[in-house]
Amino acid sequence: MSDNSSIQKDNSQIQDVELAVSRWLRVGVLISAAVIILGLILFFIQGSSGYPGDYYPHSLPEIFTGTIHMKPYAVITTGLILLILTPVLRVAISIWVFVREGDKLYVIITSIVLIILIVSFALGKA
Repeated sequence: MSDNSSIQKDNSQIQDVELAVSRWLRVGVLISAAVIILGLILFFIQGSSGYPGDYYPHSLPEIFTGTIHMKPYAVITTGLILLILTPVLRVAISIWVFVREGDKLYVIITSIVLIILIVSFALGKA
């Protein structure tokens, strides 16, 4: 009987973690959508990207500085960056969950996936 209650407790904990992860994903998508919509509203109000001619920021510091100054293109780009980072956050949370569960194999596999994601971002910038 105690084995059955232990299994139910484990299943309950797994469901709680899955719900928490899904909430984080929803929050990330909603925040990024709100930032993108704000950028679009700014674009329609200002009538331009906020940058002269064909210039657009390409580095993170330029994008975040533009966002602070409410330049529409930078705000939209920040929203897209947040959208891209949302599933990366899910992978990082998964590592934490697997560490708590003591599942070493999945910690290793998920850590490799996270490293691949980070390396792809770094190489994509180059």
